[in-house]
Amino acid sequence: MKLLLTSGGVSNQSIRNALIDMLGKSIAESTALCIPTAMYGMLPRTAVMTWRQIAGQTSTPMVELGWKSIGMLELTALPSIDENNWIPLVRETDALLVCGGDVLYLHHWMLQSGLADLFPSLSKTVYVGLSAGSMVMAPHVGDEFVGWKPAAGGDSALGMVCFSIFPHLDNPACPENTMADAEKWAARLPVPGYAVDDETAIKVVDGGVEVISEGHWRLFER
Repeated sequence: MKLLLTSGGVSNQSIRNALIDMLGKSIAESTALCIPTAMYGMLPRTAVMTWRQIAGQTSTPMVELGWKSIGMLELTALPSIDENNWIPLVRETDALLVCGGDVLYLHHWMLQSGLADLFPSLSKTVYVGLSAGSMVMAPHVGDEFVGWKPAAGGDSALGMVCFSIFPHLDNPACPENTMADAEKWAARLPVPGYAVDDETAIKVVDGGVEVISEGHWRLFER
């Protein structure tokens, strides 16, 4: 699976160009599934914000990019649905658009739904993460981003990449996401960490990592 891990969606032309390159064709020729599950782990006004994300009415572009077709995949519903009704759809879809919200809630439902089990076999699929949708690929998210708490505790996520992500760097709407906050977050991590603003994305293909940015970012080495 090819990963495009963003903080603020496909927010500029550089990130859009990276997405098209990863798809190997235009967005208008590509199909996508939107996964809004992480939003349900956050309160208040979860239903309103989830609808806005699905409808393309937010400042974090994902679904409104001009896809050939787009559908919704709600992970909390999948355990009650026959696998033959959704797994073939995931396998044939060009891109998975994984929205933001609560990262550990998203991690829980990726595991419970069985979606995470499919990831290793989706070699041609482009995974586009937004905020929590990007952070969930890390080994750890950091205590600062633990909201919804799993039964086992901790801050572990999927570990499909070898670094963690601190999103929304210096966003005025997130006063706790300054570079100074990122430095404290990184100091407690057991792995490298990227602090990225909403004009930055991290592209991961075949183990290679590339930062795509029209904004600012910082890598904290270990």
